[in-house]
Amino acid sequence: MHRSNFKGLAALCLVGVLAGASQSTPAGTNSADAIVVQLLTEQLADIAGKELEVITVEYPPGGGSLPHRHDAYVIVYVLEGSVQMRIRGRELVTLHAGQTFLERPEDVHEVSRNASATAPAKFLVVALKASDKPLSRPVPAAAE
Repeated sequence: MHRSNFKGLAALCLVGVLAGASQSTPAGTNSADAIVVQLLTEQLADIAGKELEVITVEYPPGGGSLPHRHDAYVIVYVLEGSVQMRIRGRELVTLHAGQTFLERPEDVHEVSRNASATAPAKFLVVALKASDKPLSRPVPAAAE
């Protein structure tokens, strides 16, 4: 995404926060660990059956999510701290504030966790998904 487009999206997200964002915990998230804030859900007029969903996720020190998938295109943008992410079949990556991560509809998100045991981490999630599907759903951990 071009930097100027991202700034516009960030401003749109801020409007969602100021308009009264709701807090929830989607499937695939440890409810004791993650703080999820719904910022925006927008039906796309030019793509039938698709919507844009924007949330923030905050992990406390050592917190994270259970394995899950989104069945959507998902862009993660780290706002604060550091997070570790791994898609099934790929290497674990550590992302810091200002870095991005992409998930595709077929990906299984095996690892999503705070990289720090002492500081919180927060990231923005922008998802293009089917209107009738949840943002996230749990999946079994891979057999070792």
